[in-house]
Amino acid sequence: MKWKKKLQQPQYALNSEKVFLTAIQPAKSVYSYLQTTRLGLTRAEVEDRQLTYGKNEVVHEQKKNPFIVFIKTFINPFIGVLTGLAVISLVIDVLMAEPGEQEWTGVVIIAVMVVCSAILRFWQEWKANEATDSLMKMVKNTCLVKRAGSGEEELDITELVPGDIVFLAAGDMIPADLRIIESKDLFISQASLTGESEPIEKFPEVKEKQYRKGSIVELDNICYMGSTVISGAAKGIVFETDNRTFLGTIARNLTGHRATTAFDRGISKVSLLLIRFMLVMVPFVFFINGFTKGDWFEAFIFAISVAVGLTPEMLPMIVTANLSKGALSMSKKKTIVKNLNAIQNFGAMNILCTDKTGTLTCDKIVLEKYINADGSNDESKRILRHAYFNSYFQTGLKNLMDKAILSHVKELKLEHLKDAYTKVDEIPFDFIRRRMSVVIEDKQGKRQIITKGAVEEMLSICSHTEFNGEVQSLTDELKVKAQKISEEMNRKGMRVLAVAQKSYIEKVGNFSVSDEKEMVLIGFLAFLDPPKPSAAEAIKQLH
Repeated sequence: MKWKKKLQQPQYALNSEKVFLTAIQPAKSVYSYLQTTRLGLTRAEVEDRQLTYGKNEVVHEQKKNPFIVFIKTFINPFIGVLTGLAVISLVIDVLMAEPGEQEWTGVVIIAVMVVCSAILRFWQEWKANEATDSLMKMVKNTCLVKRAGSGEEELDITELVPGDIVFLAAGDMIPADLRIIESKDLFISQASLTGESEPIEKFPEVKEKQYRKGSIVELDNICYMGSTVISGAAKGIVFETDNRTFLGTIARNLTGHRATTAFDRGISKVSLLLIRFMLVMVPFVFFINGFTKGDWFEAFIFAISVAVGLTPEMLPMIVTANLSKGALSMSKKKTIVKNLNAIQNFGAMNILCTDKTGTLTCDKIVLEKYINADGSNDESKRILRHAYFNSYFQTGLKNLMDKAILSHVKELKLEHLKDAYTKVDEIPFDFIRRRMSVVIEDKQGKRQIITKGAVEEMLSICSHTEFNGEVQSLTDELKVKAQKISEEMNRKGMRVLAVAQKSYIEKVGNFSVSDEKEMVLIGFLAFLDPPKPSAAEAIKQLH
């Protein structure tokens, strides 16, 4: 009961404070805080927590009863008008008619149109939902879990509970919200949560600055369900499962009450227009006929006939058939339409918001240009050489921009340049400094530090720059010029990194962040994720 009182949270509400408190727990106390042990949970503890929390699966929406879905196809203003007219027609033309004079035609036509429209809509939407469920059932995910008594075992991620100890390796999907307790070169892709394709390195401890900053997505030792391990290995403790996870709260917010579609609003307007028109015409026709002919019953029958005549009985069938045709066409394009009325929104949209990376672009960053600090072209490829040494000699995961540099050098067949140097040390990248450095030595024993990183951070460690071919003090005026060069490339959609170096290093021993000072800014690198060849035509077709 202690576990339930301490950690159970209101369903589907992300507790940011709990995430931060879990993140800042010291390694020696995190096991007790999350109420587990280094050996893992016992079978009894697992069963108790499974009863409390249920399966570890994100429930997007409850499976609907087929009967209820079918009944909802009749809940439509226009169908309501037709149904009302069918009932009136049934009473007047059948129930109140003399034997042998009963007229079933109007009732049958309206009923057939309404039922056929409902059946067609139900079948199309139910088939789409079944296809979606089948696709989801085909995907099975497992993870390596450590539990007391059974040791390490591979389990379906739906069996995880808070307190389980999970092992991660390259290629694994994060099965729940985890607190990292051990890691080695662990890089995580959070693209499914943030849209950023750049991997993030995770560590067992969190920086205190991150806690004060208040961004739960950027916490160094927290991994969220749905993220992917790009490289490295780690061990973590589950602290949230199912819809209580960060991913689960997003999913529940997206699958709440559905907004009214343009189609629904249009049908409602047409239905209300018909009702208003009938409220005017039916009494008018009724009283005119009644006063002129004196037979009020016949006048009433005629007024009802006018109401039936004003209503297009075939419209629901025609509309449903066209929407079904649209759904069928989209299915051939590998798109499942779960709600037929949503098709109208596709045609009615005037603004389409889409993720750029991988959708409109190739999701492959290339080195577009490399220029000197004064903005001139690097004809000697000196900037490229220094960037190549920095990317090649660093250890760990190469990020997308490092890969772009290495690929560009390979295309130019300049890979042999590295043979003249050996690596002495490196100062790894982190998200506070936003730069990384390597120390290399040539065959004559000459050492130099080469640093590349974000322009703002690089300018803060540079005291000089190579401007117009000369090494000059980096004055405020030259800093402004360098920033303008960078901003100009940013406006063209490029990512910009600055490159700096410092020669004649005589230090012996390990290098640290304190050595990144009095650097010489030598140039910039500009990267671009080029658009797909089909992007222009796709955008043109949307206009």
